[in-house]
Amino acid sequence: MNRVFIALSMSKQSFHQRLNRNLKLMEYNAQLILLVKKVRVDHPRMSSRQMYRLLKPSYLGRDRFEILCFENGFKVTTRRAYHRTTNSLGVTRFEDLATDFVLSNINQLWASDITYYRIGNTFYYLTFILDLYSKLIVGYSVSLDLQTECTTIAALQAATKMRRRIPSNLIIHSDGGGQYYSKQWLELTRKYKMRNSMCESPYENPQAERLNGIIKNDYIVGYGPEDFNQLITMTGKAVTMYNKEKPHGSIGNISPTEFERRLKTNPTTVIHKVKKRKKVAKKEKTYECG
Repeated sequence: MNRVFIALSMSKQSFHQRLNRNLKLMEYNAQLILLVKKVRVDHPRMSSRQMYRLLKPSYLGRDRFEILCFENGFKVTTRRAYHRTTNSLGVTRFEDLATDFVLSNINQLWASDITYYRIGNTFYYLTFILDLYSKLIVGYSVSLDLQTECTTIAALQAATKMRRRIPSNLIIHSDGGGQYYSKQWLELTRKYKMRNSMCESPYENPQAERLNGIIKNDYIVGYGPEDFNQLITMTGKAVTMYNKEKPHGSIGNISPTEFERRLKTNPTTVIHKVKKRKKVAKKEKTYECG
């Protein structure tokens, strides 16, 4: 290896520093592309330049952002391109452990996703972790950017603090975003002996996607936050209302908090099976990103 470093005219330390920067960039890019897909669902004709002005990625310039869009299939008109998960960056992908998983208790399977919330011309990022058995939001974060420590790590730390006792082999299911295979994320899931699981499309993480829509559209939009601090406060309020007051048909039309309370006093087994949402065949078009 020393000959390689000499040929590259750099030290071993410089080589590894560059390698770490490139890995971090790959993680951020993978998550950014997922957010671009979500923006395109809401704004099918929005160009890459317009999305850059909305998303404002702090680590990436406008030209590189447009190139990233084009490299991931957003320039050529294709059928339902924004639902395709791209793995062209050589990223890590974990086996899907959630599909057809039979649930019989809490803390067996958590699902997580990152979404965005727009205030004026600024996008903020919301990360939620949902216990799929009780439908309880066990952790969440509100952030200014896509950095791992502000999104998935913050949400998972909140979840482990709330649950306190985490059983081994708990499955944490997510999409293919970079924050879900970053070094920090893997260190934390390894610490709690969790098993990482990934889907290949939003259809395989429907509960997390549906939760995003409920929190944003049924709660936060109605609260009307005007800045980041208000968004933090109102997201917390939305989570509280969802957990403590919103009835869920799949758990007997009671709130997740009440369901877990009853579970402690009367641990009658209620079995859920996690299934993929069926894709609806539609002739939809996407449009060029630039």
